[in-house]
Amino acid sequence: MLWQDCKGVDSSCGGRRLVRSAVIIMRLPCSFWFLLLFSTGGLLLLLHLQDLTETIQQSPDAKLIFPHGQSMNKELCPHCPDIDIQASVLPAKLQAQITKNHRKLLLKSSSSLNQQLIIAPAGQAKNSIKKLTKVQQSRRRLMREVCAKYRSSSIAKAVTHQHVSRIYVEDTHKLLYCEVPKAGCSNWKRVLMVLQGQAVSTGEIQHEQVHYGNHLKRLDSFDRQGIAHRLKTYTKVLFLREPFERLVSAFRDKFESPNSYYHPVFGKPIISKYRSNASKLALRTGEGVTFKEFVQYLLDVHRPVGMDIHWEPVVQLCSPCLIDYDFIGKFETIEEEANLLLRRIGAPANLTFPSFKDRNPNAARTSARITKEYFSQLNLTERQRTYDFYFMDYLMFNYSKPFADLY
Repeated sequence: MLWQDCKGVDSSCGGRRLVRSAVIIMRLPCSFWFLLLFSTGGLLLLLHLQDLTETIQQSPDAKLIFPHGQSMNKELCPHCPDIDIQASVLPAKLQAQITKNHRKLLLKSSSSLNQQLIIAPAGQAKNSIKKLTKVQQSRRRLMREVCAKYRSSSIAKAVTHQHVSRIYVEDTHKLLYCEVPKAGCSNWKRVLMVLQGQAVSTGEIQHEQVHYGNHLKRLDSFDRQGIAHRLKTYTKVLFLREPFERLVSAFRDKFESPNSYYHPVFGKPIISKYRSNASKLALRTGEGVTFKEFVQYLLDVHRPVGMDIHWEPVVQLCSPCLIDYDFIGKFETIEEEANLLLRRIGAPANLTFPSFKDRNPNAARTSARITKEYFSQLNLTERQRTYDFYFMDYLMFNYSKPFADLY
């Protein structure tokens, strides 16, 4: 060996020190060698995982991975593409190497799926879907019970064109949507336009195109046979909102902002009848209607101008006692419920319900707090009569009384 040759040629090579060092090394405990090998292996594994993470994050076709042995319930989402409900898209051997933290990195790498699913453990997502499904069953059951209890025998049981005049049709995905103004209807129309292939995304559709472009078909445009067929075979959808909050939202939108239709058509007769000593300017323009005057008009059996869909009760707009809706959503949880519905009907994977507010975007969205501020301008009798006006909406769709002093 080298150290032996060195010792024989020249003692200055440190032969003695080398022998002594070799003896010390051989006497090191086994635990030292174990720790050394364990550290080396851990370093190699870390480098391997970092490389794997970078590879998947750079891949545009990265897939969502559910924990091994778990999958989404096909019955809860019957129209979802199969790729979205696969239990795994990687070999079992590779899955076994992926840690919990690494799975989070994989989930973050799929930007397209992030737009349609809430990133959560498979069990949590499954529980969320089950919860929403139970909520739907409960809402539909209550709607049927209230209709059975309160529907008069004199009400016609045949569905007429008038009953379906607010329902929009999307034939590709077999969807019927009843429009309830001030409950997300503008964004729902955008979704319908994308489903029909009239736009690539909801963000590119302007407000004027939504409401004045005549891009969507109404159910009353079909003959009696076409109406009956779609009511029987299509998914019938209704989204609504807390009645008082919807009323305040409509008032703020139509009377507190410039409006070339509602000010002259509704504002002028309201001011003329309910405001004493009204100025000539107010009578001429119809601007400046107060919330109290608006409620007086709403409750008047001899209104100076007719009803409008923006504050008409949902039971009148959508006829839920004649049309058995398959999905009843609420504005308060509209994004979560609308996205669940879109997945159920097999909508494109990149289509999600938009959350933007396109009219008066700088104004705060009408909330429960803002609603109470407006209703504080009314006396108890006016609040009670307004509650009576929307009583069936409160009862049928399980909204609580907005004020404790109402009966």
